[in-house]
Amino acid sequence: MPVLVVTGTNTEVGKTVVTAAVAAAALAGGRSVAVLKAAQTGVGPDEPGDAAEVARLAGAVTAAELARYPEPLAPATAARRAGRTPVHPDEIAERAAKLATEHDLVLVEGAGGLLVRFDAAGGTLADAASLLRAPVLVVTSAGLGTLNSTELTVRELRGRGLDPVGVVIGSWPADPGLAERCNLLDLPDVTGVPLLGAVPEGAGLLAPAAFRAAAPHWLAPRIDGTWDAEAFHLREARIGAR
Repeated sequence: MPVLVVTGTNTEVGKTVVTAAVAAAALAGGRSVAVLKAAQTGVGPDEPGDAAEVARLAGAVTAAELARYPEPLAPATAARRAGRTPVHPDEIAERAAKLATEHDLVLVEGAGGLLVRFDAAGGTLADAASLLRAPVLVVTSAGLGTLNSTELTVRELRGRGLDPVGVVIGSWPADPGLAERCNLLDLPDVTGVPLLGAVPEGAGLLAPAAFRAAAPHWLAPRIDGTWDAEAFHLREARIGAR
């Protein structure tokens, strides 16, 4: 898996923290890692973006960014309003492929959901993944509404002939309710892909050393971790029954 594309079911589901956790787990396993942010929106020219945040949390990764736009909008809209050149899927694929010649793993982080547009022609992260023939990791939320949005995302990936490698819950609450606990079983059932991890809420606020030490325990072996979905579900069920 030299390139792994990371998408979300929506904004603010924990994509960047999950990307950092995957990077940290891969680094802990002795692999070299690059992270490519296809288009960064909502930050100024001197502010750290998502790729820099991954590097801060995960450690010695190569952080790259193709473009950034000041307003927190979809990349195509942000580029148009800023009067700047948009990013196209072929540029994302070309940069990721080059990074893959120099690293064991390249993580390509999208912006928002899978079909958020990067350019006026309607180019998306899914198009870049198709050009790369890369598997896609889906980051989703824990609570109500996640089943529909996650299933739709996985269906779209499969409809395009792409490989949805699995789902990671981007922010698992400290005190999950009934919906969250049920979703541990329902997410793999409705999507047909495995649940590959659950990152605890607030993980991005940990000190980098603590984040790096904990990250492999949040992710399944498929993405270099030690997390076990069945054991996690049983533990949460026992806590919920108290």
